[in-house]
Amino acid sequence: MHAPRDIRELREAIVERHDDLSPRLRQVAAYVLDHPNDMGLETLAVIAERCGVQASTIVRFAKAFGYEGASQMQRLFRDELISATPSPSYAERVRQFSERSGDRHSLTPHELLREFSDSNIIALEHLKESIDAKELERAVDLVVRARNVYLVGLRRSFPVAAYLAYALRHIDKPAHLIDGLAGMLIEQSSMLSKDDLLFAISFRPYAKETAEIVDRAREAGAGVISISDSQLSPVSREADISFDIKDAEVRQFRSLTASLCLAQTLVIAYAHRLEDKH
Repeated sequence: MHAPRDIRELREAIVERHDDLSPRLRQVAAYVLDHPNDMGLETLAVIAERCGVQASTIVRFAKAFGYEGASQMQRLFRDELISATPSPSYAERVRQFSERSGDRHSLTPHELLREFSDSNIIALEHLKESIDAKELERAVDLVVRARNVYLVGLRRSFPVAAYLAYALRHIDKPAHLIDGLAGMLIEQSSMLSKDDLLFAISFRPYAKETAEIVDRAREAGAGVISISDSQLSPVSREADISFDIKDAEVRQFRSLTASLCLAQTLVIAYAHRLEDKH
């Protein structure tokens, strides 16, 4: 089989073939997508340990995608690092931050504020560096063309969906929040059509209902933009555009700062498009 020639092709191939991989290879697939800098900088032994598999499993993964071995696959990640502005990976920044924070069980409110602030700064820096400019433009194009925008984000994801609905309505874009009030998720999403756009927001543990609404949107021919934490999430794999967001996590409490920053960017970019037309 033809081996992907760059990182983008490899990511697309992993998402497309994910369901056909064995459980161990799926484990490697998730690590490859979530830790690209590690794939380019670390040795096979280190990657295997962090991934929780044998080194031979990573070699098998590489061969499954047409490479002669793991080193050939890793070369793609090294080439991307060389061509891009060097910076620590998100995972490495989090490790460094965790080491600085230590294991203090008792914190003053101000110390806790600093910890949350520093962690969110890391997440926002990663957002700025990782989001593809062309994908942002494409996402705004979809918003412009959509007759109606539907938004679904349940549980932790709800504030992002609610903000998008609020902000889009303020610039006169028909926006419908699918919130499941009175158990009416099916009824609220039943009007999706090929002229509409769905924003699906979901983070681990993913809401099954959100994935079902994505499937319903696909059946109707509607466009889908996902905001999630992995390209392999159930809402991202069927999306036209998927934004992989690494929000901050402090002491098992996860922030939405980076996700809301992206949402605000999309809304304001759409508003600027409207101004440019007049």
